[in-house]
Amino acid sequence: MIETGIQETNNGDGTVKQHKLLGIDGGGIRGVLAIEILARLERDLAKAHGVPLADFRLSDFFDYVAGTSTGAVLAACVARGLTTDEMFDFYLTDSHIMFDNRWWRKVMAMRYFGTAYDARPLAQKLRNLFGEETTLEPGNLKCLFLAVTRNQTTDSPWPISSNPDAKYNDASLEDCNLKIPLWQIVRASTAAPLAYEPEKIQWDPDDPSTASWFVDGGVTPYNNPTWLLYRMATEPGYNLNWASGEDKMLVISVGTGSSPKGDDGQLVKRSVLGRLAGSAKIPGALIQASMVDQDTNCRHVGRCVSGGVLDSEIGDMIPRDGEMDPQDSYRNRIPLETDLGKEFLYARYNVHMEQKVLDDLGLADIPVEKVQKLSAVENIAELRRVGKRIADDIDINDFAPFLPTTQV
Repeated sequence: MIETGIQETNNGDGTVKQHKLLGIDGGGIRGVLAIEILARLERDLAKAHGVPLADFRLSDFFDYVAGTSTGAVLAACVARGLTTDEMFDFYLTDSHIMFDNRWWRKVMAMRYFGTAYDARPLAQKLRNLFGEETTLEPGNLKCLFLAVTRNQTTDSPWPISSNPDAKYNDASLEDCNLKIPLWQIVRASTAAPLAYEPEKIQWDPDDPSTASWFVDGGVTPYNNPTWLLYRMATEPGYNLNWASGEDKMLVISVGTGSSPKGDDGQLVKRSVLGRLAGSAKIPGALIQASMVDQDTNCRHVGRCVSGGVLDSEIGDMIPRDGEMDPQDSYRNRIPLETDLGKEFLYARYNVHMEQKVLDDLGLADIPVEKVQKLSAVENIAELRRVGKRIADDIDINDFAPFLPTTQV
């Protein structure tokens, strides 16, 4: 079990400690796709450590886990020591309550709350999952935890961490972040505008002026929270000061599928309705661009060992001594034994939700429209198939320096 809030960077023998970080994207019900990836990591890491799967938790491996929106739910599950089977149970059992798509329920939610869904069932399910009184205080979590939210009151992104040595996590403060219930922080991170009501958090229970309204972290630049996670683990201002280096820090980023829709190659119509329709796509386009940018930052500063092609100009940014072979992505890769001086080892597991991509993955029978939706609980089976297919390509020997053995 990994203790919370360990800042020392040296082991007792003078060597530098290794740290493993995990970031999970937002994406609504597409979180089940990410769970399939986490399940593969859970299984392979248990095997690599010689631990029965029933006794292994991802929190036994990862030191710091971050999530945004649905990713915050999963990150909190990891930090609490839940298994991926328990994560699946939560989504499969309760997703129809969180996303109640019956027309009359949506009409009622819009009438009484001005949103597509009633947030109260979700809040109650999160209480049940994490515990009503479970806070971010040391002892409640098995690894460090970070959730990304947006403070609607101050109009700014708010990453909320369980790091006990962070400035605003001082236990002597009346408005100490660590005293806020875990379920409420996760609920704030999942409060998608128009879908759910904002979540009100009062930092000091005796001072109403410390209250703010929070919405989904997906409407910040950090729907993919991984670059932010690395920064908060290494920037001195956050008081962790973990050592960086290819043999000292591993960063794994798990996506929920990206679904750029564009305008189908058509110019925006010059009519008022045409412009309005084009403008409606801007928020999604900004979220998508930010996710790609955070991924690119990680590949630029870190050493990428796994990840799809970003674009036709820079490819996948995996270091190679030669050209990339589309038929064999491992061909010409520079061996891990050769240190390239990067800040961390980095792996990204995600999929572009485009029909051609699904076809190439052997999933041509799945219409891409079904797996692009963020709230279509009826498509969970298809999402799980996509997640399993992406998980099939995971080779944890890609981060062998952080394993007890390279023979997995």
